[in-house]
Amino acid sequence: MNMQRNDLTSLRSALGAVGDAGLLCGEEASLCWIDLLAGTVLAGRGDEFGGRSVLIAVSSQFTAAAVLIELDGAARRVILYPPDLSLEHLNFVADCAGVEIILSDRLSSPLDGVACVSPSGWTKISESKSPGERHETEWVLLTSGTTGRPKLVVHTLASLTGAIGTNRPQAGGVVWSTFYDIRRYGGLQIFLRAAVTGTSLVLSSAKESTADFLARAASQRVTHISGTPSHWRRALMSPAAHLITPEYIRLSGEIADQAILNQLRAVYPQARIGHAFATTEAGVAFDINDGLAGFPANVLESTPDVEMKIENRSLRVRSNRMARCYLGAQQRALRDAEGFVDTGDVLEQREDRYHFVGRGDGMINVGGMKVYPEEVEAVINGHPKVEMSLVGTRKNPFTGALVVADVVLKGAAEAAWSEVRIDILRLCRETLPPYKVPATINFVPALAVAETGKLIRLHA
Repeated sequence: MNMQRNDLTSLRSALGAVGDAGLLCGEEASLCWIDLLAGTVLAGRGDEFGGRSVLIAVSSQFTAAAVLIELDGAARRVILYPPDLSLEHLNFVADCAGVEIILSDRLSSPLDGVACVSPSGWTKISESKSPGERHETEWVLLTSGTTGRPKLVVHTLASLTGAIGTNRPQAGGVVWSTFYDIRRYGGLQIFLRAAVTGTSLVLSSAKESTADFLARAASQRVTHISGTPSHWRRALMSPAAHLITPEYIRLSGEIADQAILNQLRAVYPQARIGHAFATTEAGVAFDINDGLAGFPANVLESTPDVEMKIENRSLRVRSNRMARCYLGAQQRALRDAEGFVDTGDVLEQREDRYHFVGRGDGMINVGGMKVYPEEVEAVINGHPKVEMSLVGTRKNPFTGALVVADVVLKGAAEAAWSEVRIDILRLCRETLPPYKVPATINFVPALAVAETGKLIRLHA
């Protein structure tokens, strides 16, 4: 069955249209999508949420998914509070979003003047009720908040599903999974893709190791799986990476350099490997499936339903997939005067292809020269004995900062640190201008990856 994008009035209508197909599989429970329409996790108090601004701060992704299905089209606004975001931001978020009810099993005490409801386990409804007043629910997503207060980004179901095709997959064909949490934009895209098309979805869990998640994904015969390049680098370090045999791998959230694309191709030769460009504010702009880093220059003009341009080397996007606005009196405008979102991602054209070199706000200043950490990491990651790397800075009295790199080696390379260090520096000197070459390379056993799936970057 096909459904036009403007027919998606709510998640419930989407699930009703796909019928008896697909499972939602969490670590703690599995249910058919259609059964989720006939049940509740709102402890029999669903009527209280109609037309209200509801903050969802639950521990389980499965519970969050069930709640979203119940509230979309009924609540005026839902705010997805990710489990990795400190509760110290709760008052700020509640004030900005005009929160009236908090649905949570994480809070020891409610906020003043705000009702707090704890979700129950999923229960089947004995008799169906007629739906109350319907709303176009606002979906509020929070940025990571790693450098301060999170931004509150307002979407609708229409903008969130703008890049998702509605054709039903072949019977018994597709089973999706993702390393992302569905309360972040990357994971929410996969959740909605599965729900709208009636395909099965296997949710990850913060309680399980990468190896355990991969084993569970393999037991559910996952065919399509997404994550950041850092998610995948961590996964490939585990012997459990060989348990899954995906048909499609999708990367997003960080720059997909050639090294990770090649590694995935070597481990999963049967898979189609793509990388998508998307941000919480700009939505999904495009995806690339040719196995190469960067994207062809003609993508800027030839992507249906999306307008793109480059200003001051930064990619700007305009489409119906963009967020509406930021919430909060102190938030800046989300779009410029022409309606474009400045993604802050810096591009460089090399022949007929654009390459992402880094984030504008992550640039390192070395003696007045600009260095983007991701550009240096892409070179280091290209060394055959390197698993992953993180480039940062060290203060220097003459240049202001020096480039330094922490590097995780593949197991067999650890016995020859000294030679590998010389080799990596030689590769950097052959590829990069002198001011971008790391002054120091430190070999480390692991790199910190945030719950968002991105490397944690701390600039000196």
